Amino acid sequence: MATERREGLALIFDMDGVIVDSNPLHRESWTRFNRRYGVETTEAMLLRMYGRRNDDIVRDYFGDALSPAEVEARGKAKERLYREMLSDRIEETLVPGLRPFLQAHQGTPMAVASNAEPENLNFVLDRARLRSYFQIVVDGHQVRKPKPDPEIYLRAAQLLSVAPSRCVVFEDSHSGVAAALAAGMKVIGLSTTEGNLPGTHLTIDNFLSTELDPWLRSQSAAA
Repeated sequence: MATERREGLALIFDMDGVIVDSNPLHRESWTRFNRRYGVETTEAMLLRMYGRRNDDIVRDYFGDALSPAEVEARGKAKERLYREMLSDRIEETLVPGLRPFLQAHQGTPMAVASNAEPENLNFVLDRARLRSYFQIVVDGHQVRKPKPDPEIYLRAAQLLSVAPSRCVVFEDSHSGVAAALAAGMKVIGLSTTEGNLPGTHLTIDNFLSTELDPWLRSQSAAA
């Protein structure tokens, strides 16, 4: 078992809505993809996708009668469409202030923990040249239960060798906030996706917030 670090904080980032403000593209790509099967995507359907793993979304949109192989195939096809749409927009979709924030905190243990498909995670981290900032990357297929279960965040903390109580999670969805809180972590909510995120310890619009670094310093001093 890994030995927990005794000093300082670790920072753990969701991807969609935290690293990239990609939810508008996910909304558009789901809408276009669903039309291939004669499904018109409602606003209520789009709201249900936030923070969920693809297999859950596909079953929600197309029903439980699909075989596991078809669920996987449809999920992968939708994400290929999403990556095609994102390909030339990576830099402009990064959440404002993210890159300088990561540069300023390079000495801090950092991880990505996201329900996103592994191909999407790798696409964003490599295309945006962000991978070197993160010691650990955990996707929803590396755990048995996706968010809102806390397993993915507990796994990230374990791999970073940092106690959950010393971890600060950046999240944009209700299910992600619930997962981080259940893991016993502090949560910073980004208002990129949801206007109201109950339970967060700090809410910011993006990484340019003047409240962010003073709050992190106060938490580091208390750790």
